[in-house]
Amino acid sequence: MAERNVTPPRLPIKAGTIVLVLVALAALGFLGTSVFVVDQTEQAVVTTLGKFTRIAEPGLHWKAPFGIQRNYNIKTKVVQTEQFGFRTEQSGAQTTYSSATFPEESTMLTGDLNIVDVEWIIQYRIEDARAWQFNVEERHRTIRDISQSVINKLVGDRTILDVIGSERLNIEFQGLALMNETFARYGMGIKVIAVKLQNIVPPAGVQAAFEDVNKAIQDMNRLINEGKEAYNTEIPRARGEADRIIQVAQGYATERVNKARGDVARFDAVLAEYVKAPAVTRERLYYEMMEQVFGPDSDVDLIDSELGSFLPIKNLGTTGGTR
Repeated sequence: MAERNVTPPRLPIKAGTIVLVLVALAALGFLGTSVFVVDQTEQAVVTTLGKFTRIAEPGLHWKAPFGIQRNYNIKTKVVQTEQFGFRTEQSGAQTTYSSATFPEESTMLTGDLNIVDVEWIIQYRIEDARAWQFNVEERHRTIRDISQSVINKLVGDRTILDVIGSERLNIEFQGLALMNETFARYGMGIKVIAVKLQNIVPPAGVQAAFEDVNKAIQDMNRLINEGKEAYNTEIPRARGEADRIIQVAQGYATERVNKARGDVARFDAVLAEYVKAPAVTRERLYYEMMEQVFGPDSDVDLIDSELGSFLPIKNLGTTGGTR
């Protein structure tokens, strides 16, 4: 007798189990579409059926489920960077520079009709999350186009020597102001906080000549600085020497005036005595002069072998000798 295959009977699925599964799926869908997290560096733009509703700050938030409300997290507290003419690659904690160049971004025409390659970066921060989300569609493309337009304009207003040399800071400063003015007019909700020129390379055919020019400019600035240093050293020294000479002259003048006044006072005193007793005073003055001329400290010697004594001096005849 042949055996027959017997199929085991299927257990019926209970309606309660189906309901529980549906409820669980609905709960997961509700929770998954109604809860969102905003990071500390972000703000979230919340929309209801595509219309702006509110700005959500960092933290855990609720929204209407199943796509009725949507959130768009936007990094408003992060400085973002756009590079022009070159690219850097971030791998972990290490930044590597790519050797690839982008001449379509960096090649420009200067005001004196020279071609120059200018590489630069801009750094910006999103300040208005709502404007950033809704006002401009191609946001990053717009940022790059405006930045290129501004830098091209500023480079085109200057000679190549100015672009390479003294006008770098002015280009950065004016570029920052013009970009912020244009972005504000477009209502993009961002603010540029830095414009930095990187490599500025002259045309390859005349690069050696431009390097010589730069070296000459550097030598000129060095010599100017050395001259200023010498000036700042010598001028204070000369002024100090002049002040010293003036003080010595003033001291000498004071000394001479005081001496002259003393001589006048002494003469007046002698004159008063002379008026009282002319003969006595004349005699005293004569002896004082002789003592001064022929005294112990004098260099004048009297030699007369025929006289026994030098006194009285007034009676010396013409036979006396002096040296």
